[in-house]
Amino acid sequence: MEFATFADRAAAIEAEPADLEIVAHVSDLLDEAGDSEDGAGDAEPRTVEIVARFVQGRVFPAWDSTTLDIGPNACYEALARAAGTNVRSDDVEERLAEVGEIGDVAASYDFGGQQGLGAFTGGDAGADDNDLTVREVYETLVDLAAAEGSGSQDRKVDLLFGLFNRCSSEEARYLARLVLSEMRIGVGEGTVRDAIGEAFDVPGERVERALQVSNDYGQVARVAREEGLEGLDAMELEVGRPVQAMLAQAGTVTDALEEWDEAAVEWKYDGARIQLHHEFDAAGESETRVFSRNMEDVTDALPEVVEYAEETLEEPTILDGEVVAIDDDGNPLPFQEVLKRFRRKHDVAKAREDVTVRPVFFDCLHADGEDLLEEPLTIRHERLREVLIDSDTTTDIEPAEMDVDDERDVEGLSLLWLTDDPDEIEAIDADALESGHEGIMLKDPASTYSPGRRGKHWRKRKPDVETLDCVVTGAEWGEGRRATFLGTFELSVRDGDDSAERSPAGSAVEPQNLETVGKVATGITDEKLAELTELLEPHIASEEGQEVDLEPEIVFEVGYEEIQTSPTYSSGYALRFPRFLGVRSDKDPGDADSLERIERLR
Repeated sequence: MEFATFADRAAAIEAEPADLEIVAHVSDLLDEAGDSEDGAGDAEPRTVEIVARFVQGRVFPAWDSTTLDIGPNACYEALARAAGTNVRSDDVEERLAEVGEIGDVAASYDFGGQQGLGAFTGGDAGADDNDLTVREVYETLVDLAAAEGSGSQDRKVDLLFGLFNRCSSEEARYLARLVLSEMRIGVGEGTVRDAIGEAFDVPGERVERALQVSNDYGQVARVAREEGLEGLDAMELEVGRPVQAMLAQAGTVTDALEEWDEAAVEWKYDGARIQLHHEFDAAGESETRVFSRNMEDVTDALPEVVEYAEETLEEPTILDGEVVAIDDDGNPLPFQEVLKRFRRKHDVAKAREDVTVRPVFFDCLHADGEDLLEEPLTIRHERLREVLIDSDTTTDIEPAEMDVDDERDVEGLSLLWLTDDPDEIEAIDADALESGHEGIMLKDPASTYSPGRRGKHWRKRKPDVETLDCVVTGAEWGEGRRATFLGTFELSVRDGDDSAERSPAGSAVEPQNLETVGKVATGITDEKLAELTELLEPHIASEEGQEVDLEPEIVFEVGYEEIQTSPTYSSGYALRFPRFLGVRSDKDPGDADSLERIERLR
């Protein structure tokens, strides 16, 4: 498939306001890509796989932590070089400030006449040099992502220049957006899911299941095309390939007990979500990988978790849990301490001396070749007990016969109570808080595991003082001694509901899909303001006097006293006495709280 064809389709999708028509356009695009003779080898992705990712603004599968690692300035330089000798990267940046969108900037130039290193990329057999193909774009971006070490940034710019130099203006529009993860043509995960079903005549619910276990829209599109329903149904979880985490929404004990015969109750840990994958090679050597909530590989930053897995697990497993920071006595430390370790890439040994972490697991998605997503929570928890009881465990009690007191002896296992007694749940909640944890989780004992879903089967109950995760969309420069700091941060929530699908990890939220709920300026020290200014300043979109607009990239956790109706903010509500609690660097804007939750909490 020529990249020009993809660009034409993307333009038609972008111009289409109707959701059903967008699905139809994407379906046609996948169908056409599936018919492409791309010459891919057995180990290479088919064009339909590449297109299913490109149309979402992705180069690699959602589970793959590979990134292009190329910033806007490098993209501007490549664009400028391809645009002509009289164009500089500063000119591209200035035009972007005027136009406001990188695709429009790229489309405003004429390309094709520049020579130099990287001006040409290898083409498909028999293809005209001027006919850039989807596969060539993909393969060049793979090479770009692989460049590392001394001179790697120059190599990345050369490769990107070579692509732009072969682009038409319309192709350049979507290449620039793809490279900077700013496709924004109105295609989300649900659109591609529905388009796969329509293009290859397979039921949507079977596509959904295949996506849950694979976390790869490209692979599912290929399997649906080549193997149909039988192939989709045969897809399974793969150890080493992360899937999206199942999510919870806020809820009450009364609601839970009204809907379920009894509730499964767990402590809610003030830690960071992890997904552990443990497998064995043909020689019996084990390998452990640890992924964050957003499916980033954080294995190297958490050696204690790897050591725990190596010492405990005796079969291939995928576990869901949290990593918690602890003091010398084993007591939990605040979430901010976990963040000091969670994405640490350098001096991990020193960081480990400063902050110790331990894993706590509450779910088992796969064990010894068996997928458990469709099993009820109680069965998954029983299987979790089994895989965490290693050969050195002293207990003689069979996992299926254990009660909560027995579970206390199993290291790394989250305790699970089954009860229909509100008083017992209150007591469990009090114990959790006294032990230094956030509160409790309420779960439907019969619930299956639904990756990427936030539903009513899992509910988080916190202390009476609620918190919200809000996107920071604006700020004000301070005065006096705080004149160099950003402060008085504007807070917004998603204009949606908590049952909606998650945004892809790392994806942006459009400003028009956010509603303001207030401003926060309290609970922030001068030291913290300096850190927040450094964090937020690169995301300033515009300034007027002391006020700045921020790109929706950063999420704050905010406490508040109550929620009131208010005409001041676009949501129609205002947080009364909001207080800054911390930065949720483990969350993307698409994971922030919703307007529906604001309305539910009132």
